[in-house]
Amino acid sequence: MLVGQLALAASAIFTGAAIYVNVVEQPARLALDIKSLLTEWKPSYHRGAIMQASLALIAGALGISAFFVAWDWRWLVGAALILAPWPYTIFIIMPTNNQLKATALEAANEQTRGLIVQWGRLHAVRTALGVAATAVFIWALN
Repeated sequence: MLVGQLALAASAIFTGAAIYVNVVEQPARLALDIKSLLTEWKPSYHRGAIMQASLALIAGALGISAFFVAWDWRWLVGAALILAPWPYTIFIIMPTNNQLKATALEAANEQTRGLIVQWGRLHAVRTALGVAATAVFIWALN
């Protein structure tokens, strides 16, 4: 079923990007001095948010569409899991994001570093949701 395969592909791309952030980008940025750390985080977060939000929305819509094609509840579970980063980000991560966005480069300090460390932990939940959604989509295809 093509729509299911596309849901899986979009979910897998979301998940791969999320894993990259946690395994590669976050550790690399934490090796920087505090001002460089914040300088890197701001545009990286902005660009990543657009990409990941779009991928989650596409994968969720395709997963819901796959449900209507196959009438298999697993597609709805996968869609719910891949869409879950939206409310999670809005209600859980956004306060940290807003603090970081509001921090001027000249004001960056150890608290800023702590917020970015916290942001990385919070982002790991988004990664786990992506892994779970991708696994459910694979299950639904088999």
